[in-house]
Amino acid sequence: MSGELPADDIVLPFLIAPLGVRGRLIRLGGLADEVVSRHDYPPPVSALLAETLALTGLLGSALKVDGKFIFQTRTDGPVDMLVADYTAPGLMRGYARHHPERIEADANAAQLIGHGHLAMTIDQGPDTERYQGIVALEGEGLAAAAHTYFSQSEQIPTRLRLAAGQLLWREGASWRAGAIMIQHLPSDGGQSPLPLTSGEGGEDELSPQDDRWVKASLLLDTVEDHELLDPLLAPERLLYRLFHEDGVRVFATVALKAHCTCSRQRIAEIIARFSAEERADMLENGKIIATCEFCSSRYVFEPDEFAAAE
Repeated sequence: MSGELPADDIVLPFLIAPLGVRGRLIRLGGLADEVVSRHDYPPPVSALLAETLALTGLLGSALKVDGKFIFQTRTDGPVDMLVADYTAPGLMRGYARHHPERIEADANAAQLIGHGHLAMTIDQGPDTERYQGIVALEGEGLAAAAHTYFSQSEQIPTRLRLAAGQLLWREGASWRAGAIMIQHLPSDGGQSPLPLTSGEGGEDELSPQDDRWVKASLLLDTVEDHELLDPLLAPERLLYRLFHEDGVRVFATVALKAHCTCSRQRIAEIIARFSAEERADMLENGKIIATCEFCSSRYVFEPDEFAAAE
């Protein structure tokens, strides 16, 4: 047997035909650690961002079309904004805006988020209309918020488990995240504004009270956090543990990678749009300094670089 670890930073679609259920499983290792480690967040905030990345990758990778899936919260909690996006095919980034003085060491996701709203946006490019679904956040975690979104906005029976945490290695600690979601859609795909990858369709329409859906939900609820995070447990093996009695079919994985779209040129173009007076107010020790919120890259400009914009 090979000594290699199971694959990380992937989404694995699957189908449980006898239960009329399809789903997706995401496993984040290096990607989660790279994105989270770019920021000096308290551990509870880092865990929340890792969960956000897992949920964003799970949903964004389900799009049939190219484009961008954007996940964003605006709330009154200690973490008043969470932003993550997925750009096809598999590029991801994210950040959290927080108030350090309000962060408790043992705060959970619901306490960090507070009350506000969650927006999920699909952007397929400048020549297409954006789709945006918005749901209220009522002091709940991300998994509960996603359940509310699918229930209210798409009316699709959906169950979701989400986990994030640090794994201790000899080299130090690294962040990991994982999630698994099951859904049932009508055979014609329904009216879901979040189009899913073809080839994973269910057999027929299923109500939330259907015995098959109850069984699938109960099985999913047995998943433990460590199973979603364990780098030694292959995603396919986890699915077999859960659904082997009814048979589970897996599809091609979607590879994920941390990637930020910021660049010196793009930041310069944004700064050039400001007036000379506004740029003067940006000066720090005679220079204009901009830091990307997503990747923490720092860009330093001389004021005279924007003389042509005046």
